[in-house]
Amino acid sequence: MKIFLVRHGESEANVANRINDDPTRLVNITERGRLQAEAAADRLRAVPFTHAYASEFPRAQQTAEILLRHHDLSLHIDARLNERRSGMDGLPVDAFNNLVNPDLLRFKPVRGESFLEQMERLRSFLDEISARHLDETVLAVSHENPIVAALALTVVDPEQVIRDSIANCGWLELDWSVE
Repeated sequence: MKIFLVRHGESEANVANRINDDPTRLVNITERGRLQAEAAADRLRAVPFTHAYASEFPRAQQTAEILLRHHDLSLHIDARLNERRSGMDGLPVDAFNNLVNPDLLRFKPVRGESFLEQMERLRSFLDEISARHLDETVLAVSHENPIVAALALTVVDPEQVIRDSIANCGWLELDWSVE
């Protein structure tokens, strides 16, 4: 399976530099985020997507709807594409970063998950979707942390990529097969 993991467009939380890891709290993409999604939709227009997925977060679904304007596909919601759980919704992003910096891979916030746990969540998604959509091309709209976690699954040492970033409406293209 070929999968395009696309980060959502710029969101209100990105602009405010605040954590949003609660999918029930409405955080929309901004006008700039809509323009980013439109530009990505144009660049991805010729990709023959056969299936589309997004996280439970409104900003990911809003981005996916724009990306799918050139494709006649239904959008499926999958919580495994959700943002990394920190239990720190609404706090400044730096508060989370300061907690995890001593051990980026293993640190687990009290009401959250470690990067390694997030990697396994993404592996579960990728393995299931790959088995279901063998030899197809899938769009999945998610968030920076889960996309980096998916990238970490492709290298020997996740520390190599854990500090990587994905721009709003940037994407990672992977060929994935169940091992």
